[in-house]
Amino acid sequence: MPKLGMEPLRRKALIDATISAIGERGSLDVTMSEIAGRAGVSSALAHHYFGAKDELLQATMRHILSELNADARTALRHARDARERVLAIIAVNFSDKQFQPEIIAAWLAFYVEAQKAPALRRLLRIYARRLHSNLMSGLSGLMARNEAGHVAESIAALIDGLYIRRALKDGTPNAASAVALVEDYLETKLLQHKKAS
Repeated sequence: MPKLGMEPLRRKALIDATISAIGERGSLDVTMSEIAGRAGVSSALAHHYFGAKDELLQATMRHILSELNADARTALRHARDARERVLAIIAVNFSDKQFQPEIIAAWLAFYVEAQKAPALRRLLRIYARRLHSNLMSGLSGLMARNEAGHVAESIAALIDGLYIRRALKDGTPNAASAVALVEDYLETKLLQHKKAS
């Protein structure tokens, strides 16, 4: 008989093991058996909790998105003005929690897999809409809405692009340099807007 309260812990352990396995392999080409072994549970239990590997991968992506969303909400609560809202979202995407090698590898693998897996594509669309909305919550207070939309799209592309570039490099990702690049773009756009006003 399973211990009460163990299911959430085992599910979390399987998700963490999935992230670790993807990070080490650099792709979604991992087996349920390998993931279960990393989590310290049997393959049968992994299948019991998640069914097929695709469901575990989707749960892992939802977990990553949920963590990112929670971090973004916390950061936005501490922002004092529109500019700080934008800077908070940039910083969250490159925080120590988010911008670590395993998470970066998982994002890259999910982007690749989303080309053929509609469920992952849907999750990535949710991420993109949420990122855009969070950026717009600050940018629309700094410039006209159509210009803010363009800048939000560019910042999102920079964030995604820097994740891809870091995923393809060896060594520890440098979050500070990534943040500096995106903030430099933002400051350039804010200066252009100020001069045009």
